[in-house]
Amino acid sequence: MKKGIIIALALIITIAVQAQEFKIAKSTGRLEIKEVNHIMIEGYSGNEIVFTSKNHDREKDERAKGLRAVSSLGLEDNTGMGLSVIDKGGIIEVQQLKKMDGPEIVIKVPKGVIVSYSHSSPYGDDVEFNNVEGEIEVSTVHNDVKLNNVTGPMTVKTVHGDIEGSLNASMKNPISIVSVHGHVDIALPVGTKANLKLGTVYGEIFMDPDFKIEIEKSTSSNMIKVSSDNVSGKINGGGLDITLSSTHNNVYLRKK
Repeated sequence: MKKGIIIALALIITIAVQAQEFKIAKSTGRLEIKEVNHIMIEGYSGNEIVFTSKNHDREKDERAKGLRAVSSLGLEDNTGMGLSVIDKGGIIEVQQLKKMDGPEIVIKVPKGVIVSYSHSSPYGDDVEFNNVEGEIEVSTVHNDVKLNNVTGPMTVKTVHGDIEGSLNASMKNPISIVSVHGHVDIALPVGTKANLKLGTVYGEIFMDPDFKIEIEKSTSSNMIKVSSDNVSGKINGGGLDITLSSTHNNVYLRKK
């Protein structure tokens, strides 16, 4: 009897997990994610883009039973988790139907997929990238951005958010990480070969002393180029182009 109950429970759990997933067989191309409020993106060695809703069992509107959610943009929830996912060949477009709140989404992305994330409303949460080995493009207004063990190339911009991260030793060129009002706090392997540009207007720049930076000199003389708001130079002889910048806050460069 107990064995039968356990099997029944296992089947229920399996069905629930399956219901939370939506997959697209893609290992290359571009994934464009727009206005998804709560999201985590994880890189993995697979050949499908896998969407999972962490709060699939959230309270549902019983009056909407048998109906499909649509938005003023003509989008439909074709995933069962409050997202519209449209495959346009080389581009996968992902948008959330609800303006506020919305599902908590995890997207597993193959190595060869470019990830583009944009968000402009004040209703979003942090956006997090973990172990992503492909190209990353981020443009947000209010979101904090977290980068964990990512390689790039990457262009990350936010207006009001902080950007924090740890970059992989296998980084790819170029890397640009910029916030207007938030801080930028990035960790690199100490042996990274890079051309650094660290900038701020109203904040300060802090760097781990184990990074030995060769300050850039003026091309017209032997004068060393130094200013209160910008530091440009090479570490370990130069290599990757890495820009870290905050207009109104501090920039931190740490060793990994």
